[in-house]
Amino acid sequence: MDRAVRMIVNPSAGAGRAARVLPAVEAALRSHGVSFRVDRTTSIDHARELAREAAGGGEIAAAMGGDGLTGAVAGELKDTDAVMAVLPGGRGNDLARKLGIGADPVAAVDVLVAGRERRIDVAEAGGGSYLGILSAGLDSAVQDIANDTRVRRLGPLVYTYGALVALSRWHPAQWDVTIDGAELSFAGYSVAVSNSGVFGGGMWLVPDASLEDGLLDVAFITADQSRIAYLRGLPKVFKGTHVDSAGFEIRRGREITFSADRPFTAYADGDPIAELPVTVSVAPGALRVIAP
Repeated sequence: MDRAVRMIVNPSAGAGRAARVLPAVEAALRSHGVSFRVDRTTSIDHARELAREAAGGGEIAAAMGGDGLTGAVAGELKDTDAVMAVLPGGRGNDLARKLGIGADPVAAVDVLVAGRERRIDVAEAGGGSYLGILSAGLDSAVQDIANDTRVRRLGPLVYTYGALVALSRWHPAQWDVTIDGAELSFAGYSVAVSNSGVFGGGMWLVPDASLEDGLLDVAFITADQSRIAYLRGLPKVFKGTHVDSAGFEIRRGREITFSADRPFTAYADGDPIAELPVTVSVAPGALRVIAP
């Protein structure tokens, strides 16, 4: 490689997993003769600052943490000539999954060295950027539970646990959604605006979503689906075989605004990004990323 690598590492990602595997990742980079330096983040804002420095210095910004970190780094690199690499170190690692990188950060070094550059879309909302899925409603409650430090020891299964607990307390919300000017309203569980189509540690909510089509996929679940049916269909989401279920719909667009009849926090890639109502747009091909 003729470009140096700036490793932007969240040491607390994956309940400390990123910090534990960091020495092995560094050894793999040395074995390939890659010039690199390591910065450990202290906050999302710090990660953004490091990404800007990497871009300004002509370095590859290698995000090693969870999907929240990759989204933050992507937001700083979009619409520039800078390149991002992904070294999965979090709980979900959904962007790495979508790109075909896998969940092993040491093996991901091979992709960093021998992979190719792709231009992918970046979604924008609430003054921030994300690469996976923004959602609100039942998903907000699930994410609140998943972020509880008392249950994080469950790893990726924390999202399944969160869904079970949140569903037991749920009653439908009334939603108003505008997709490229077309309006619709319904009672239901959630609205999700997808870029990559995968979230929650391997839940393929929109299995056919593309990171390179300049469109966002809007998935929503209406009250036509009972709570029992929702629960029974949950395992199918991990295989992407739920899309024909009653009450599940997908639309596509470039700009989406949605709101509900009660307050919800919209989460994107595991982190809060905005309170409803929220408008989401897409920046087509705005990010250069290394993939297999």
